[in-house]
Amino acid sequence: MAARAQPIESFLVSKPERERSFPWGKTVLITTALLFMVLFLLLPLLIVFSEALSAGVSEYFGALDDPNVASAIEITLIIASIAVPANTVFGIVAAWCIARFEFSGRNLLITLIDLPFSISPVVAGLLEVLLFGLNGLLGPWLSNHNIQIIFALPGMVIATTFVTFPFVAREIIPLAQEQGNDEEEAAVTLGASGFQIFWRVSLPKLRWGLLYGVLLCNARAMGEFGAVSVVSGKIFGLTDTLSLAVESLYGSYEAQAAFAVASLLAMLALVTLVLKAALEWRLRDELHAMRRKKAAI
Repeated sequence: MAARAQPIESFLVSKPERERSFPWGKTVLITTALLFMVLFLLLPLLIVFSEALSAGVSEYFGALDDPNVASAIEITLIIASIAVPANTVFGIVAAWCIARFEFSGRNLLITLIDLPFSISPVVAGLLEVLLFGLNGLLGPWLSNHNIQIIFALPGMVIATTFVTFPFVAREIIPLAQEQGNDEEEAAVTLGASGFQIFWRVSLPKLRWGLLYGVLLCNARAMGEFGAVSVVSGKIFGLTDTLSLAVESLYGSYEAQAAFAVASLLAMLALVTLVLKAALEWRLRDELHAMRRKKAAI
């Protein structure tokens, strides 16, 4: 007689048996993870803040009160205030189109959204120079019309927008696809307009994913270095962002001031981490609730 097939669960090892088989495995893995976090995450943060405050609190705030540092903060905020909303609008439109419609070029659009992830920021900045620089493709025309992009704020905005391009779109596209369009179709049958459907039905369902993407986009925009470094000229006090100011100050042997500015970026990273964890928790709960609702249907 043929042997009776056994269920696959009979070949699986239960959790207590795994722990008895590898009594030190759990401890080793947890210890390794904690050591990694301490060495590569917590220790650098502690060094940044300790060096920033090494000369005292008054010197710390004095370094941040420097006009050049204040200019770097202002430029960073201006760049983020332009790049983040632009990418937010694009991300919402792209998610709406990709999740709701079938059209030629749809897969190409999804691929192009991921393009900045695969290109080095330095290469992206160099491409912008080749396009808008004085000897670039559009350089002569821009020069004749007294329009300066490279080594000026517009070039820094364009570079930052390109580098942060995928963050919002990539967070809300999967969420929009997961949710489906049943509620939108119901709203159409009730006579709602396209704007009403988008504003009152679609957008509220994407709110946590949208906030998550905006948060990551803003953190990357304010901390971007490579692409901005190429197109800005790094003129201290004129075209420096916070990340560029750290390099400029450290290169000028003003280490304490450099660490003071770096501490601002570190605090931004910590705030981003906390908000990211909170939004991930809300987004995870919303996705679970959605899946339970679909399973019940």
